[in-house]
Amino acid sequence: MVSTLVKSIVLVSFLVLGGTKRGAAEERPNIVLFLVDDMGWMDSPVYGSQYYEAPNMERLAKQAMMFTDAYAVPLCSPSRATILSGQYSARHGLTSASGHRPAAKQGASRYPEKTGAKSRYIYPTSKNYLNPDIPNLARVLKQAGYHTGHFGKWHLGIAPEHRPDQQGFESTWFCVPDPGPPSYFSPYQVKTEGHPTAQNRIGNITDGPDGEYITDRLTDEAIGFLEANRDEPFFLNLWQYGVHGPWGHKEEYTEMFAKKTDPRGQQRNPIMASMLKSVDDSLGRILDKLDELQLTQKTLFIFYSDNGGNTHSNIPGSRQETAIKPGHPKYAQMVDWKKWAGPEPPTNNAPLREGKGRIYEGGQRVPLMVRWPGRIEAGTENHTVVTAVDLYPTILEATGVTPPKGHIMDGLSLLPVLQDTGKLERQAIYTWFPHLIPAASVRAGDWKLIYRWEPHPLYPEIRELYNLSEDIGEKNNLASKHPEKVAELEKLIEAFIVDTGTPAPKPNPDYREPAQQKAKSPETGLVPKMAKMTVTANSLRVEKAGKFPFLGTAQVKNLTGPLTLEMTMSGSSGESRVQWKSNGQTAFPEQGQSVTYTVSDAEGMQNITLELPVKGNAGILRIYLPATDDSPVNIESIVVKGSKGKSTQWHFAGKEKP
Repeated sequence: MVSTLVKSIVLVSFLVLGGTKRGAAEERPNIVLFLVDDMGWMDSPVYGSQYYEAPNMERLAKQAMMFTDAYAVPLCSPSRATILSGQYSARHGLTSASGHRPAAKQGASRYPEKTGAKSRYIYPTSKNYLNPDIPNLARVLKQAGYHTGHFGKWHLGIAPEHRPDQQGFESTWFCVPDPGPPSYFSPYQVKTEGHPTAQNRIGNITDGPDGEYITDRLTDEAIGFLEANRDEPFFLNLWQYGVHGPWGHKEEYTEMFAKKTDPRGQQRNPIMASMLKSVDDSLGRILDKLDELQLTQKTLFIFYSDNGGNTHSNIPGSRQETAIKPGHPKYAQMVDWKKWAGPEPPTNNAPLREGKGRIYEGGQRVPLMVRWPGRIEAGTENHTVVTAVDLYPTILEATGVTPPKGHIMDGLSLLPVLQDTGKLERQAIYTWFPHLIPAASVRAGDWKLIYRWEPHPLYPEIRELYNLSEDIGEKNNLASKHPEKVAELEKLIEAFIVDTGTPAPKPNPDYREPAQQKAKSPETGLVPKMAKMTVTANSLRVEKAGKFPFLGTAQVKNLTGPLTLEMTMSGSSGESRVQWKSNGQTAFPEQGQSVTYTVSDAEGMQNITLELPVKGNAGILRIYLPATDDSPVNIESIVVKGSKGKSTQWHFAGKEKP
């Protein structure tokens, strides 16, 4: 069994719901949980950004303890449920960002009805709501005499019984469904006529003056709650919509950041910078109001993010970029994005690897600052490994509220660390994420193991081991060098699965080995973006289906640079390019990692050879093609050779699909 989890069960077995350890209400601190959506670890000057501007976050850091190794779940709904329940997502069951979807029928299986023959495993589905039977943080504090208020994003269920006003919060300002706000500018209820997949929002968000910014309005509502409850203990759950899509922004801020460059050369999206500054303005107003009401000394203030920064949206070839066409409700937003941000994703988490929705550090390491004047030393930095399950027991201990009887808490109170009276006695923390690219992870000390059940085309290794003290960017997989450490950490994950009782991936009885499946397609591993490809009798035919058609492939990860690319093609002529991302890079650099080539207008197949100065192991290759609306490109072969003799090849002549 997982020792720290067992300790928690023993601890709470004799406690009574709603009890308090302190006698006088005035001794109990107020609680403010200021949660930012999709804010990455490097998305403020506090943690090292030289592009974003957040003076109020810097102000808070000088008054608080800043954690360098704080974690969340890689997506928002499970993080939010974990915060309010004090349980890992593997235990409470909301494991993906599905809190905007209808709840499954009572007693429905946690496994999908159908799984194809290509996957070795059947992966469990996520619940779509925070279970009302869980004594969540708001319910427990309310029963102990706290006034409770939730303002902003919820994303923990859309049925009436799953909404915040039925989950322990007395005062609310929210809407459902809400992966993002209905709109960043009033009127907030955007029109959805003519778009069958759009959903009208339900809740108590009301329109303000035309053009009012929802981040400002949300702050107004929260300030009203502070003023109304200044004389009695309160729990303010302020969950920002920023910096999540649909990426509404104040243009006066955006213009300012559009003129700015990052000395680090990593972050350059003025829309993200603008939205983050608005969130920082909100933070400043809340801090100012606490000062004005003379509540600062009486308030435990927690600043946190629900997952790592978004590094995948709105870039060329992304689902958002290709799916949103004229007539779509979000088309104007996409046009606006291209005007200000061009091809840039919302942020860049470097030096961390990847971002939101991935189990690497960029997806789950987040900012965390905690302030409690007179109780926590101001302006301190702490390297203790902490995670979302720790907030629940921390808040209960700080308020003197005894944990609910029989409720399993997976986390530990951070008060010994916050008050410098002790250390956390636990072996490891865990992340459970059987979605997108299914995986689990465990961090024990400086070691982190990523545990997959089967290879993925982008991630062929099912075990990845990193020493984060030496390799924060997770570039050097040490699994083959330290098999004993892999085995040790595997046992922890396997015990975690048993202890939490989560539905684990199970073998797929319909799985067929590749030899038993249909003959492997000759284009396997080539992914068309803004393009349509068809295998003909003599070639791979690639037609233009977007502005910049290209073929992407990750089947070069076993190749060490520099690379040689050989292509035989005909058809449309013109200049194009090949772009690459080295293994470990979180995004395609804007400049410096591409080579141009030209297809002449000569008849017949042409042989093109390019030298690609890839450093280290290759990651992903993008082969842009000069296909036009009237003229496709026909490719007979693609061969990519590494410097150590290995190669990846595609040959299409005579490979027409049956």
